[in-house]
Amino acid sequence: MNDTWTIQAALDWTQGYLERKGDENPRLSSQWLLSEATGLSRIELYAHFDKPLSMGERDTLRAYVSRRGSGEPLQYITGEVGFRHISVKVKPGVLIPRPETEVLVSEGLAALPAPPKRIAADAFESDALRESDGRPDAAHGLAGSGLHGGGQDGAPEDAPEAQPVDEVIPEERRELLVADLCTGSGCIACSIAYEHPETRVIATDIASEAVSLARENAEALGLSDRIEVLEGSLGEAVPSGLVGSFDLVISNPPYIPTAVLAEIPKEVADFEPSLALDGGDDGLDLFRPLALWSARALRPGGTLAVELHETCLGEAAAAAKDAGFAVTTIVEDLTGRPRVLVARKGCGECEDGR
Repeated sequence: MNDTWTIQAALDWTQGYLERKGDENPRLSSQWLLSEATGLSRIELYAHFDKPLSMGERDTLRAYVSRRGSGEPLQYITGEVGFRHISVKVKPGVLIPRPETEVLVSEGLAALPAPPKRIAADAFESDALRESDGRPDAAHGLAGSGLHGGGQDGAPEDAPEAQPVDEVIPEERRELLVADLCTGSGCIACSIAYEHPETRVIATDIASEAVSLARENAEALGLSDRIEVLEGSLGEAVPSGLVGSFDLVISNPPYIPTAVLAEIPKEVADFEPSLALDGGDDGLDLFRPLALWSARALRPGGTLAVELHETCLGEAAAAAKDAGFAVTTIVEDLTGRPRVLVARKGCGECEDGR
């Protein structure tokens, strides 16, 4: 490159370098890295092609490009990834969230009672107007008539000032308890708590790096009051007093069959933790104890939702039924591959508790 690094020149150079290094999408990678180095969005990059980079931005970009050229995942370089409706921090040693895991979250949320509808305050006013044949003065007594000492706007002079109401939740509902096992970055726990305000999530992971990162993400999203992250294998760290009361157990455990690990992309094999990937000979080493624990941990009618390797779903469904689950469903991911097992615990004579 010449002495002046404009954004366009930096994009062209980065794309060419990464293409020679075998990057599968060098154009996208160059946009991500330059956006991160300059603080500009990808759209802003193209609106400022002639803008020169500062020396600090050049040095930062060089370091990023070197890391990407060695195969390091973009998400580890930028330090974050978008996941459903949130953004979570990621770092080496913790599994990077994947799009297929968003499908897992969708299935978990669908298994829970829907969040309460928020009713705007003006909806109650509209109801009052309808009940009074649409006449505002009838809905509000004599307030709008100008009688009894009303002011210029027709309101009584001694009437208390109306207080705005943002929303009303019309019925009292109980808290929903969710266990997220093998939480990793905490993307599942955070998404569920963010999207469903009635949930309380107990998240666990055996890796201390993951526990620390999940707590950091929950705090950054303002969700730490409803997410508790505990260190331990599967459900071992969950307080025994909660067993039998969970509405949902959800998990993205290590599930790749050991033999298949040799076929995964190099940037995954070389940089992401094998502890979060290797599911044993058939990919179900973690699923079997997870299903047994979940059968005890769930309340009657509760749901287990687990992401698994596409070759394992049939055997996993049989294992879930052996563990005591009454109904199992296999859900495909965004590419049409079998990916998520949803299993429901029998209700017996229970009621839903709502």
